[in-house]
Amino acid sequence: MDGNYCSEIIGAWKENRFTLVSSLEIIEEVVRTLKTFKIRMDDTMIEEWRRIILENAIIVAPIEKVKVVVDDPDDNKFLDAAIAGDVQYIVSQDKHLLKIQKFRSFKIITPEEFLKLFY
Repeated sequence: MDGNYCSEIIGAWKENRFTLVSSLEIIEEVVRTLKTFKIRMDDTMIEEWRRIILENAIIVAPIEKVKVVVDDPDDNKFLDAAIAGDVQYIVSQDKHLLKIQKFRSFKIITPEEFLKLFY
């Protein structure tokens, strides 16, 4: 592992070593984040990422709306998708989500912790 954990996770995803679960609401947040990211991406590349996620992830429609993340209620969408997708992990660098650590049957872990599951 070279310290670029997110790139390594994307590589593992491309190798089908795990299944990505997302929701349309999360994908829209990814697009918004990429548009304001410190390393500029053009709109074509951002739309390509949106397409890749839509075509290669399980897209869930949340069946439940929880109110667990009180410090940043917008982050609850990740828990909603995790519940709908019956996931094992939420992988995040978000301090509000990481503070929760575990919710129902899944854990909330950092990219580094997630990669340790593969090595």
